[in-house]
Amino acid sequence: MTVNDAHKRVCPWRHAYLFDNPLRRLAHNRRKLFSPYLKPGMTAADIGCGMGFSAIGMAKIVGPGGRVIAADLQPEMLNVTMKRAKRAGVDGIIHPHQCRADSIGIEDELDFAVTFWVVHEVPDAKRFLAELQSILKPGGYYMLIEPAHHVPEETIRLYVETAEKTGMKLIDQPKVRFSKAAVFANE
Repeated sequence: MTVNDAHKRVCPWRHAYLFDNPLRRLAHNRRKLFSPYLKPGMTAADIGCGMGFSAIGMAKIVGPGGRVIAADLQPEMLNVTMKRAKRAGVDGIIHPHQCRADSIGIEDELDFAVTFWVVHEVPDAKRFLAELQSILKPGGYYMLIEPAHHVPEETIRLYVETAEKTGMKLIDQPKVRFSKAAVFANE
């Protein structure tokens, strides 16, 4: 198996309502997840933002002096993210970015990036992780979270090995409900 074998397809935007709903806040406390690595004033990205669950939580942490890039392939996801961001009062902090299937396309240097249940949908995980590493500042953090029920442990190990080969160092494997997670520092 290679790091790219796990790719199946991108989750259709309408299916995101099944897992990105108000009950999710009970399972995934965004402040607890992100605040060890994310501080006020930082620049962060939620790559594969879906309907904005992580982006909105990150925006509340970075505050008005910070910036969160909500990146997704599907314009419908970005539209829902921005509607939710406006309701949450963080639409001035979140900046939507439509990426391409073969490139994240973010030019900002990031202090922090998260991919929450995303990498298994990427057609070339090796290329994706290398590009992600290239936009992280030295000392910046990357949090990889994949669904435990959908992505085998062997695939998670391959993602970790691949991220390390790009120049990121594994620093933590936090417990995230229904998920496998790894946090890296960019060297």
